[in-house]
Amino acid sequence: MEENRVIDITTGSFEVHKVVSPPHRSTLLKLKNRLKETFFPDDPLRQFKGQTMKQKLILGAQYFFPILEWCPNYGFNMFKSDIVSGLTIASLAIPQGISYAKLANLPPIVGLYSSFVPPLVYAVLGSSRDLAVGPVSIASLVLGSMLREVVSPTKDPILFLQLAFSSTFFAGLFQASLGFLRLGFIIDFLSKATLIGFMAGAAIIVSLQQLKGLLGITNFTKQMAIIPVLSSVFHTINEWSWQTILMGFCFLVFLLLTRHIGMRKPKLFWVSAGAPLLSVIISTLIVFSIKGQNHGISIIGKLHQGLNPPSWNMLHFSGSYLGLVIKTGIVTGILSLTEGIAVGRTFAALKNYQVDGNKEMIAIGLMNMVGSTTSSYVTTGSFSRSAVNHNAGSKTAMSNIVMAVTVMVTLLFLMPLFQYTPNVVLGAIIVTAVIGLIDIPAAFQIWKIDKFDFLVLLCAFFGVIFISVQDGLAIAIGISILKVLMQITRPKTVMLGNIPGTGIYRNVDHYKEAMSVAGFLILSIEAPINFANVTYLKERISRWIQDYEEEGAKKQSGLRVVVLDLSPVSAIDTSGISLFKDLSMALETKGLEASTTKCPFGLTYV
Repeated sequence: MEENRVIDITTGSFEVHKVVSPPHRSTLLKLKNRLKETFFPDDPLRQFKGQTMKQKLILGAQYFFPILEWCPNYGFNMFKSDIVSGLTIASLAIPQGISYAKLANLPPIVGLYSSFVPPLVYAVLGSSRDLAVGPVSIASLVLGSMLREVVSPTKDPILFLQLAFSSTFFAGLFQASLGFLRLGFIIDFLSKATLIGFMAGAAIIVSLQQLKGLLGITNFTKQMAIIPVLSSVFHTINEWSWQTILMGFCFLVFLLLTRHIGMRKPKLFWVSAGAPLLSVIISTLIVFSIKGQNHGISIIGKLHQGLNPPSWNMLHFSGSYLGLVIKTGIVTGILSLTEGIAVGRTFAALKNYQVDGNKEMIAIGLMNMVGSTTSSYVTTGSFSRSAVNHNAGSKTAMSNIVMAVTVMVTLLFLMPLFQYTPNVVLGAIIVTAVIGLIDIPAAFQIWKIDKFDFLVLLCAFFGVIFISVQDGLAIAIGISILKVLMQITRPKTVMLGNIPGTGIYRNVDHYKEAMSVAGFLILSIEAPINFANVTYLKERISRWIQDYEEEGAKKQSGLRVVVLDLSPVSAIDTSGISLFKDLSMALETKGLEASTTKCPFGLTYV
């Protein structure tokens, strides 16, 4: 039992209180609790407590297959809502799937394959009612750009396709592993500032890449940075096609206008949702009627009709490209996982239900692993399609099944209709979709709140547009980790003062009425104390003492007691204990009283 002295700074009187030792726990129990809080903070097994064996089996099946949770209570009224939302997102998924596949330098049909099998898998394993899965712009861009650095999609399209499927498999394996091992906190290193800057930069790069289709350019640069892209645009003016430019401009304005209507009036979601498919239909009819392919308008060409062919024999698990597909899979896996979970949680919050992050990682991971064996590439939850799904009144993941069935019908019977679809319209659809990734209000808010976070945002943004997509992301993550390390190794220390007439002590820089107490230096350490920051804390506290003594010499008032407020300190290791011993010895040499105590205001002095 320890004694802890309490000092009343205003009167100088002391009281003695005994500190009760915490309950004894074995080392094994402490380790068990620590591991539980680290990997199982949501305590997923709590629902099994007190249940019969039959009920435990049912709950276990529902945990791994969420479709078993909502399917028994599924009714016709819910199906009516889901079929409307499913058909609506299918009208958006079909043109976007074709467009995003071209963005990834893959055959357009692969985008439709990726909108058929993966949604069916997610409907069985996913826990979100609103997430509409399929190809997304950022993952498509990163996948295509990383693979194209090594393999040409035009010179060796079969190998490129094999590497894309292999990367998708490793992306899914990485995602599912994070979920099974409860390591989802790894994706938290993609901070909000990093994602906003990265997505804004990627949106600009994606938009600039569409200038090839919007201008009708044939020989376009393979590089992704802004300078080579703009240079390629202006060095190929002789290839520009006025027919293509006119058609692209008209449909781009139409798509942007419908997007604006959908954003301003959510009840008119069907306007923006149906606009891409309507643009594809109208442009296809125009090109077919005027034989636009003979007038400089590039078209998709003949697409393979039929369902997804198996692609398990195309996966690369060895050879010289193994490192490339693993790296590409991890990068695209992290990006798609972050987007999918963020979108799922956003709409879950709007409908007041919970989305299990680890279950979502497993669902998205297995979805991509299965997809890689059925001619699909990286898929996740799309914000644009999920927003449409939500606004259309989706009740369950059945909307994904309806969308998949619609895509299946398209693959079986409607593919010849897309033969004359112009590439310029696909470019306009992509530009319209990625513009929403540029979030200027959020960037401005970050600037007002945290300048360092804004620096991270800028590094991600400029890294993407001037260097490359993956390098920009790596730079931003590196700076974010550096910020965390700085916060650990350079914890904040502030001087506290008394609010007159109260027993409250606050930061003198934040509260004008807070007054310092004569003879007392009251400091607050606002971080855990560990081996990484004890040296800095010792030097910083010593400097506080020196500054106080110099200021006291001018006012002819000496320092009597140093008070350390440890209430914000959540943990102290053995190095931290040594810090207080060293401070006690240093204060004793200065003739100051050296002891450790708890004060009535949550203060500890040394």
